[in-house]
Amino acid sequence: MLKETIDPLLLQYEFARRYFNEFLSQRDHLKAYLKPSKTPTLIMDLEGIKRRYLEIRYHFPQFKVYYAVKANDHPEVIKVLAELGSGFEIASSGELSKILDLGIKPEKVISSNPIKPTDFIDYAYRNGVNRFVVDSFTEVDKIAKLAPRSRVYVRLVVPNEGSDWPLSKKFGVDVDNALDILLYAQDKGLVPYGITFHVGSQCNNFRNWLIGIKRASDFWQRAKAKGLRLQMLNIGGGLPVKYTYESLRIEDIAYYVRGLLQKFMPTLPHELQIEPGRGVVGDQGLLICRVIGKAKRGEENWLYIDTGVFNGLAEALGGIRYPFYVEREGELREWTIGGVSCDSMDVVARRVALPEPEVGDYLYILSAGAYTTVYAAEFNGFPKPEVVCL
Repeated sequence: MLKETIDPLLLQYEFARRYFNEFLSQRDHLKAYLKPSKTPTLIMDLEGIKRRYLEIRYHFPQFKVYYAVKANDHPEVIKVLAELGSGFEIASSGELSKILDLGIKPEKVISSNPIKPTDFIDYAYRNGVNRFVVDSFTEVDKIAKLAPRSRVYVRLVVPNEGSDWPLSKKFGVDVDNALDILLYAQDKGLVPYGITFHVGSQCNNFRNWLIGIKRASDFWQRAKAKGLRLQMLNIGGGLPVKYTYESLRIEDIAYYVRGLLQKFMPTLPHELQIEPGRGVVGDQGLLICRVIGKAKRGEENWLYIDTGVFNGLAEALGGIRYPFYVEREGELREWTIGGVSCDSMDVVARRVALPEPEVGDYLYILSAGAYTTVYAAEFNGFPKPEVVCL
């Protein structure tokens, strides 16, 4: 007989337990590193990153993959992707420097940050990078002055509903403005290259890709009527990974996108691009921290750990909910997890189901491979996570 009610704490914790065990069952080489002497430690599974990249390539066979370096810029991550033939999407001189230091050719690099510092444009152009996104006339002027004859692609705005980390308000323009911008770029001596859009990071809504490709198709036809011969369609990032819920599968997203392209752009652009970041590395990282304190505050059980939103888990401030696991048995309680710093904003998660840990216990944070170390600072004197790539 089915239970009349579902225990939400048990459901949440069993999901995390199952996820932790499945993660390790496929990664025997990580098991010896689960109790590091120094925490916080971020373990990145390079073999898992390889598998994920190849999975994306398999399901998006017509697309060139440009890994978004901002998701995780560790040299070992970049190196392993470069060895598989990946391209790279960058936004800064620092990211480009890491790319060039590894011997990656500038032909493998694009920049999809719509608002770029002038020193970066100059540095990138002098080092052979000449593909830049735009979404304003001012950006066109900057590129025309600093990087003449560069190829520019315009960013269309699309809805980001269903994405855990929406991006549509800061960047992107509508079809009419996008056309005016590329025509202006052509008049300035730049090469109108193509279109891009972004469905939002950690997107679990098929509709965003539908609207993005429909708008891209509309723009493509209108640009052609104005004499622009575009070459490239870039569908941005947004591929989701598992956190406290199952995400859309890459296979299903790719199948849907291919169907949309067949319907709305039956004559495909000369070049198709995709920019996964989180989708490549997000669920290939395990952050290991330790419990440093507990407290009862009113009706809330508080658990304090030796990392926090300023030291690696900044995405918690934007709504990302990580799965947490501790190797303890016992009655489940609901916990608020506080970070290591003195700042009251440093709250990693609320309503987390865990059996009661003790000070010194290891706490495992799953799906921590993206936007952890790249966001991290040593605020309040506490260290960033140490990274171990295996």
